[in-house]
Amino acid sequence: MPDQIHISDLLLRTIIGINDEEREKKQDVLININMLVDLKTAGRSDDINDAVNYRTITKEIIELVENSHFQLVEKMADEVARICLRDHKVQSVQVQIEKPGALRFARSVGVTVVRTREDVSGV
Repeated sequence: MPDQIHISDLLLRTIIGINDEEREKKQDVLININMLVDLKTAGRSDDINDAVNYRTITKEIIELVENSHFQLVEKMADEVARICLRDHKVQSVQVQIEKPGALRFARSVGVTVVRTREDVSGV
């Protein structure tokens, strides 16, 4: 199994949705990310230059999401995946985004996308 880096339960507020009320006020979104990365070099060297800087990636995701006005969660997930894949050490990424309370009687609703470097041109 490949090495992985996880970002778990990143809770952000954003405009997301297609209904008028969703376009007026920010809602919570919960983001979970799993990046497949070869961590052998960083594990041996103990040098940040050999590692994926997940702090930088997280800051970029926060900036994107909190300032976005996407209609679809699918689009947001695709853009988050693109940010992760900008780091050449990330081989592939799984992004799960949920909208808590979006459906009556459900804790949340969301999507999961899996992207590889080949899926995302221009990265």
